[in-house]
Amino acid sequence: MNTLYPIFLKTEQLNFLIVGGGNVAYEKLFFILKSSPGTKATVVAPMIRPEVRELAKKHAVELIDDIYNPSYLDGRHIVIATTDQPEVNHQVYLDARERSLLVNVADTPALCDLYLGGIVTKGNLKIAISTNGKSPTLAKRLRQLFERIFPDDIDQLLANLHRYRSTLKLSFEEKVDRMNALTQELIENND
Repeated sequence: MNTLYPIFLKTEQLNFLIVGGGNVAYEKLFFILKSSPGTKATVVAPMIRPEVRELAKKHAVELIDDIYNPSYLDGRHIVIATTDQPEVNHQVYLDARERSLLVNVADTPALCDLYLGGIVTKGNLKIAISTNGKSPTLAKRLRQLFERIFPDDIDQLLANLHRYRSTLKLSFEEKVDRMNALTQELIENND
């Protein structure tokens, strides 16, 4: 049973630390920044791949060429461990938990408070996909499928619904009922 609770974070208001500078660090950083380009992040590693450096130049990403030290957790909200050294990743997990920070240890579900799932973005529509850590590859394929299914102009529909909703002079409950009825018609008309 998947007991995860999906949430959408305003990552530009948070501070990320990525421990590791290799391919996995690049992948995690790339998808975070793709979804939220204004994310504040720091990458710390004794060796940082050129791809990570290039990505950092384009965004608000600080690079620190150093081995992991718990002091790098200061001021962070979310920590992602991506090294190829399990003992370092485990120490990052322990240190982060001791400070009540959210942590993700790449490819180690038992050491994760959160997963970085597949994300579909079409304008203002964003859908997160999780397989509860069982198959990131399936989450990736579902993301690709949904990206093809949802039209690029879905943002126009969202804008129209938002404008209509703002014209309703009803109580909150009545607005919810009206919008539910309207969007139900959209689904039924596409069957």
